[in-house]
Amino acid sequence: MKLRIRGNSIRLRLKRGEVDSLAAGEKLVEKTDFPASVFSYSLELSDNEDMVASFENGRIAIGMPREIIPEWADTDLVTLYTEQKLPGEGVLEILVEKDFTCLEPGHHRNCEDDDDTYPHPSA
Repeated sequence: MKLRIRGNSIRLRLKRGEVDSLAAGEKLVEKTDFPASVFSYSLELSDNEDMVASFENGRIAIGMPREIIPEWADTDLVTLYTEQKLPGEGVLEILVEKDFTCLEPGHHRNCEDDDDTYPHPSA
């Protein structure tokens, strides 16, 4: 599971096995160790009507509505998107996407691999 954060936008990209695990009800967790602490992020099914994100103690947690996972996991639907209202006037954009095979390999991708990714639609 890959995480991209930019401004008020959180984007998770999942490989096939991760989508299957989530569909089976498993919680997905990734972590990054730092010298003095650990940063982690997770995705799990919830009974909420929409995706909801929270951040506490160095951990981003995203809950995905249980009812939408079968359609997403078993079809060509790529992206699940929602906007979570923030205090005041802002919103937090939340995207959960299927991860595709990269079209152009390059040196910038040294630590990434395309194992278990979805075939790229443009390939």
